[in-house]
Amino acid sequence: MDILTSPKLAALDWLRHGFGTRRAPLSQEGMASLKQIHSAVSFIATHNALTGDGDALLAREPGVTASIRTADCYPILLADPGAAHAVAAIHAGWHGTDARIVQRVLERMQAEFGTRAGEVVAAIGPGIGACCYEVGEEVGRKFGMPGPGKLDLAAANLRQLIEAGVDRRNIDVLGGCTKCDEAQFHSWRRDAERAGRMISFIGRV
Repeated sequence: MDILTSPKLAALDWLRHGFGTRRAPLSQEGMASLKQIHSAVSFIATHNALTGDGDALLAREPGVTASIRTADCYPILLADPGAAHAVAAIHAGWHGTDARIVQRVLERMQAEFGTRAGEVVAAIGPGIGACCYEVGEEVGRKFGMPGPGKLDLAAANLRQLIEAGVDRRNIDVLGGCTKCDEAQFHSWRRDAERAGRMISFIGRV
C-alpha cells in the first residue's frame, strides 16, 4: 500500500489520516508543517502552512492537516474523539522520545483543548525497529539500557503513551522496520543523504 492507515483512527469518521511510504505521492503542500529539529517543541496549527521550528503539531480547526516527515524516526498520530476533536502529529526520534514528547503533547492538548488522555486514540507508525537501531552507551543509558545495544523506540513511545494515561486498547502500533524494508520505506540509517522522507498526516475533515 502507498499510504498506511490505523484501524482505530480510521474508525473515527470525522478525521483523515495516513502514514506515508516511499511510494506515496505525498507532499506537504496544503498541509501544516514544521522545520523539524529533534525536540519536544510543539505548535498549534491554525492554517495549512509552515508553522515553526519543532517536532509536533496540534490542530482542531476543520480543514487543517497536521503533518510531519520521517525516515527512521517514529510518526505518532493522536486524535481526541471528545468535543474538541483535536488532533496531533508527532515526530519522535530518540531525542524527542527521551524528552517525552508524547506526554508533553498530551499535556498541551489537555491545557488547550480539554483533551482527556484516557479517551485519546493513538497510532504509532513505522520507524526503525529494534532489529536495526544500534545506539551507543550514552543514548542507551537514557533508556535504561546498561550500555550500547539495540533500542526499541516504538516500545518506548508506547510505554510513554500508556504512562501518560492513554488506554492501551486505544493504541495501534503499525509495525514495520524502515531500515529492513527498503522496498516500502525510506531510511536515513540505510541510505544517509540519499534517503527521502515519508509524510504522515492527520486532520479534521
